[in-house]
Amino acid sequence: MAKTALLIIDHGSKYDQANQLIYEVAKMLETLRNDIIIEVAHMELADPTIEDGFKAAVSKGATTIIAHPYMLGPGRHATKDIPELVHKAAQQFPSIQYEITQPLGVDTKIGELILERANLSSKH
Repeated sequence: MAKTALLIIDHGSKYDQANQLIYEVAKMLETLRNDIIIEVAHMELADPTIEDGFKAAVSKGATTIIAHPYMLGPGRHATKDIPELVHKAAQQFPSIQYEITQPLGVDTKIGELILERANLSSKH
């Protein structure tokens, strides 16, 4: 039976508090989609690594892994570094299908969130 995993990948930080954010995102996603495996990884500076996240998803039965760069723009990390690290991790599991999404980018939902955080979400 096919099982999909979503691997959320952030940059990683020397600050533990910053690294914990990705776990909060994972918990939120699990409440939205409890039918898929959710794993997290940091591109650098902290564990779990992308390889660790890929392995964790496979160990939970994933047959397809969708890697998402949890970043705003299509900079070097989202378009080059993360894809290279995902491809490298995937080589250990040739039977696992995988893909890499675009980063968050420009989306109305992000705009709405920015306005909400600025207390400007409703017109006066």
